[in-house]
Amino acid sequence: MHPESDSALVERCRRGDMRAFQRLFETHARSCHAVCARLLGDPALAEDALQEAFLKAHRRLDQFDGRASFGTWMHRIAVNTAIEFLRRRHPEDMNADMPAELEDEQADPQGQASQAELAVGIGAALSQLTALERSVFVLRHLEQRSLAEIALTLSSNVNACKQAIFRAVRKMRDHLAHFETSTS
Repeated sequence: MHPESDSALVERCRRGDMRAFQRLFETHARSCHAVCARLLGDPALAEDALQEAFLKAHRRLDQFDGRASFGTWMHRIAVNTAIEFLRRRHPEDMNADMPAELEDEQADPQGQASQAELAVGIGAALSQLTALERSVFVLRHLEQRSLAEIALTLSSNVNACKQAIFRAVRKMRDHLAHFETSTS
């Protein structure tokens, strides 16, 4: 038996079938949570953003027109919700922690200290970016999204996204310049 397509599940949702929406949530929650966590730098806050994003999707299901896949549409809502969360936060509240994958558990104590320092530095650098710069940086360099996908996700155009990525990379490089000289 083939799993039911997203478009069939959306149609069932529109008819009031909550089990169909649960299936859509189960299918797309993990990837949406991952992008929220990367944008927000806080798994608990990412969980809140994820829940809010899926509530928005449910309320706006009648606006889903099928031009893009449901997954793309849902991802866009999740990114926009995470950006809203970022805009609501004060810069002094920005979490400087980075994902644990930056840490190498096998490293020696000095290496672990360097990795932890770098992770804090990256988090601090990310917190200095505007919400748009942080979003495009995360989508491009952590999520490995194409410029076209980023533009679609952010309801922007490719050139604007290129410029934002350029600014974000320049700011990150400037902020992290001392790490490069200390490791040389």
